[in-house]
Amino acid sequence: MKNTVTLSLRRISLFFLLFTGVLYTHAQNQVIPLWNTIPDEIKASNYKEKEESKDGKVQSTSLVSVPTLTAFFPAVTKANQTAVVILPGGGYSHLAIDKEGTKIAEWFNTLGIPAFVLKYRLPSDLIMKNKNIGPLQDAQEAIRYVRQNAAKWNINPNKIGIIGFSAGGHLASTLSTHYDDKVYESAFKVSARPDFSVLIYPVISMENEITHKGSQINLLGESPSQELIDSFSNEKKVNAKTPPAFLIHATDDTVVIPENSINYYLALKKNGVSAEMHIYEKGGHGFGLGTNDTSKFWPKQLEDWLKANQLN
Repeated sequence: MKNTVTLSLRRISLFFLLFTGVLYTHAQNQVIPLWNTIPDEIKASNYKEKEESKDGKVQSTSLVSVPTLTAFFPAVTKANQTAVVILPGGGYSHLAIDKEGTKIAEWFNTLGIPAFVLKYRLPSDLIMKNKNIGPLQDAQEAIRYVRQNAAKWNINPNKIGIIGFSAGGHLASTLSTHYDDKVYESAFKVSARPDFSVLIYPVISMENEITHKGSQINLLGESPSQELIDSFSNEKKVNAKTPPAFLIHATDDTVVIPENSINYYLALKKNGVSAEMHIYEKGGHGFGLGTNDTSKFWPKQLEDWLKANQLN
């Protein structure tokens, strides 16, 4: 009798959780092809993706020609949840797919937030007709894909954000300021605008005095025109409709100098866009979730920002 009662109670509890939408589970690490047909693709049979692994886990990848979204879902989530698309950095030459991708997704899952790591194409004349917009095409489609499938994944379509690291931060800020640019024909009739952006030691500007030179060369070429530099200097493209942003940088970052974040923050402020920025004394560049000095505190500060903005 006791076992029957216990089983009945478990069934009632499970029904309650399912009914209220609190229980919502998925298999982890779903790899989703981003495109049926990659826009403006050039076929190059000798252009093969190259992965670097450590202890059986992919740390970095380069020569990406087939973009994917890898979905990470928390074991338990709520209805109408926030979601994020993650853009790893790597100077537009490779993707730090573990430190600035997988680990970040797993951290968001601890907050109950679904996360999607975008393995985006790196700019190359070998596989794309216009390498300036190849990564933006992937970023726009990633947001559209998540928004199009929001109901299926229990995601609020108005709470889909973007987080980018270093050159991934440049792509995230490009998406935040160029989301309406028609750079391909999408099958989805939903907006590519992120609802918020999180920019971690980001490249923002393509201006010679401020930019990360490797990112500039890889994206725009060896001798870009001033018009092209201006177009992808995202501090110059901010307007009142640019998504709210949370920015992190370190004063002692000599790879991507903090003026990138500072100038973007000032542009947001000038245009009346909500923004929060933390500039740490120490931390250097590429610290990921943070292990040293004051930079290790940014995940908690981001969590607080998300809560304050009803995003978690």
